[in-house]
Amino acid sequence: MSHAPPAGRIGEVFGAFLLLGLTSFGGPIAHLGYFRTEFVERRRWLTEHAYADLVALCQFLPGPASSQVGFALGLMRAGPWGAAAAWAAFTLPSAIVLVLFALGAAVLDGPVSQGVIHGLKVTAVAIVAHAVWGMARSLCPDRQRAGIALAAVFTVVLVSGPLGQVAAIVIGALAGMALCRAHAEAGVHELPLPVSTRAGHLAGLAFVVLLTGLPLLAWVSPSATLAVMDAFYRAGALVFGGGHVVLPLLEAEVVQSGWVGADEFLTGYGAAQAVPGPLFTFASYLGAVMAPLGGSLFGATLALVMVFLPGMLLLLAVLPHWNRFRRWDSAQALMRGANAAVVGILGAALYQPVWTGAILGPREFALALTGFLLLSVWKLPAWAVVVILAGGGLLIA
Repeated sequence: MSHAPPAGRIGEVFGAFLLLGLTSFGGPIAHLGYFRTEFVERRRWLTEHAYADLVALCQFLPGPASSQVGFALGLMRAGPWGAAAAWAAFTLPSAIVLVLFALGAAVLDGPVSQGVIHGLKVTAVAIVAHAVWGMARSLCPDRQRAGIALAAVFTVVLVSGPLGQVAAIVIGALAGMALCRAHAEAGVHELPLPVSTRAGHLAGLAFVVLLTGLPLLAWVSPSATLAVMDAFYRAGALVFGGGHVVLPLLEAEVVQSGWVGADEFLTGYGAAQAVPGPLFTFASYLGAVMAPLGGSLFGATLALVMVFLPGMLLLLAVLPHWNRFRRWDSAQALMRGANAAVVGILGAALYQPVWTGAILGPREFALALTGFLLLSVWKLPAWAVVVILAGGGLLIA
């Protein structure tokens, strides 16, 4: 590991991600748009191409893609403590709200809050549209990469779910190898990723040991704590494509086992749709209402940590090799194709589910267009657009 970064830089990471954790509505694709606006455009922590590389990597790995991207951004900016600060600040706001909801504080009821939530869904349309527009100009500047992006859109549309996203990136990468070798970039800047090869190997080993060892421990020495750790770790380890994909896995673990009632599960899922931040924080609600642990803050904390842990371990295992991989000519061509595919995936998600879930008529369209112009022309920060469009949603509700 590198030398410890200044405490002020860790605080900077925590503050930036806390603001995003309080305002990033719309799901993982929208989160990537928020991150791009904040860290590529405004703060300039990394370049457009480096950001797209990270997005492509995290989309390909199992786990919560947007949280993995945020974890890596914190790691790049302020080392391991920065990564922890980024994860905690982005995750805890929604986790706390969901735990309060589980414990009986119905914070999401009423027409006023529903109007604000509708405005926040419209905000996600503006954020994602702005991200697609900016990334397309930078990452799809020629016919070959524009064609790869279009092929990714068709792939995601025809093959629904996480399989379509992974297939789009694989097809885009292969197409990049064949079509994009002539488009050499002006140098590949190494990302400051303070993870040693040894640490990466240990993270990979820990991922495998926990995935195989937890069920064995839970079988040899039955206990509610081990059973919960195993269930949530396995759910987080087997998810490709983001938060919504974890739902059937969690349902199988907690509802079919009798830990959580079906009505409680659906109620918590509805609440999770209405809070900012990663959908994986739904695990905190489940942990707070689960029968085996008596419904407690301990259960919420344990479930939350275990569902995120495998994705972060996998990311740490891969990152030490990332800069070396990106230097290869073949890898650069591959990533150019994969990055173009990411643009296509974002473009497809802009329509479904972001647009279809928010734009119900001309008033919502006008509000979304206002947000897009505030971001692209007036260059307002994302949090300010969130506040303005949330108020607009309240007015049109």
